[in-house]
Amino acid sequence: MTFVILGCALPTYKVWWPFFVVLFYILAPVPTIIARRYTTNDFENNPNPCLELAIFITMGFVVSSFALPIVLARSPVNDPVIQWGACYLTLAGNIIIYLTLVGFFVTFDQDELEYNTC
Repeated sequence: MTFVILGCALPTYKVWWPFFVVLFYILAPVPTIIARRYTTNDFENNPNPCLELAIFITMGFVVSSFALPIVLARSPVNDPVIQWGACYLTLAGNIIIYLTLVGFFVTFDQDELEYNTC
């Protein structure tokens, strides 16, 4: 979040349009969380269409959060909505946020593992 806020609030940028990616941060894990609540853990042997649709929707949010700052920076050349520096800071924030979300899902998906076994 620090990179996204810096991309918006630094005196050279002074535009808060990149902050809209926070909406994607909030919406991205929701379909997967809902689908995992209603599915079994036997995903390797029996693929579930509900979970696959949820992952597809989640990936749509992820791609949109990377595309939004790029589209804002590539708007008309004479007067872009945001500068490229703000775009790069927002993309760095996206990478960190989504790596954190992947780590969360990987960590809490391993319920059947015991910690005291070798």
